[in-house]
Amino acid sequence: MLAAVADLTGSVPVYWRLLVAGFRRQWHYKLAMFAGLFTNSVFGFVRASVMVAAVGATGGFAGYDAGSIGAYVWISQGLLGSLQFLSAEHELGERIRSGDIVVDFLRPVDVQLSNLATDLGRGLCALIPRLVPSLLIGSLTFGLMLPGTPASYLLGALSLLLGIAISCLALFALTTVGFWVVETRGIRTLYQTCGPFLAGLFVPVHVFPDWLKTFANATPFPSMLQVPVDVLSGRVVGWAAVQVVGTQIFWLLAVGALGRVLLAAGRQKMEVQGG
Repeated sequence: MLAAVADLTGSVPVYWRLLVAGFRRQWHYKLAMFAGLFTNSVFGFVRASVMVAAVGATGGFAGYDAGSIGAYVWISQGLLGSLQFLSAEHELGERIRSGDIVVDFLRPVDVQLSNLATDLGRGLCALIPRLVPSLLIGSLTFGLMLPGTPASYLLGALSLLLGIAISCLALFALTTVGFWVVETRGIRTLYQTCGPFLAGLFVPVHVFPDWLKTFANATPFPSMLQVPVDVLSGRVVGWAAVQVVGTQIFWLLAVGALGRVLLAAGRQKMEVQGG
């Protein structure tokens, strides 16, 4: 056990380089990212207009008013590019289909952690042209209610990082199903449909009926989007914010463990079939 921990600690610079490489690789697609900002802004205006009108007609719902619902809309729009809900494809899937994953198993880095580091770099890079401009646009047009204490932003940054990491690990676990299923498009489509909804992208999880809210909170999806939005917007503060971040840590470990089990089982399957 101590040797394994020592090996992992010694590999930290390698994973840091992979994270930086993922960031730089995503940065090469600057035009595509800024085009995504334009699309995000258009849909943000539509969503914010509908949500603010709903708040005005009802006098508020689930604790939201015009400022907080605006923050929810524009923060969630800014995070969308980092979570890969709408493009649930992974390079690892093609490597599994082609058998090139065998080469990855022979490399002196962990397959899951190396993919996580690269995807984290990509996700963090996607925040630059999406999150900050989205918040600026929302502030200038709708007037967002944001927290006024540095602690909320620091905890929000941690929550944001955890949300992206959970999303990366969930997509990794989803991709490993390719060890047993030849065609994974149906599974990816289900993920693309249910994942964003349960994460609170279309409407906040807080406005779900009780039974649906309970079901959503029994999945890792709210920890990818709804929780970071709640912390960054100041909807939850203090000890309540610490608790929801703790929930994110739980899902990070749970989804990571699931991916690790599936990867080990898939590797065993390849070794048995391939001799």
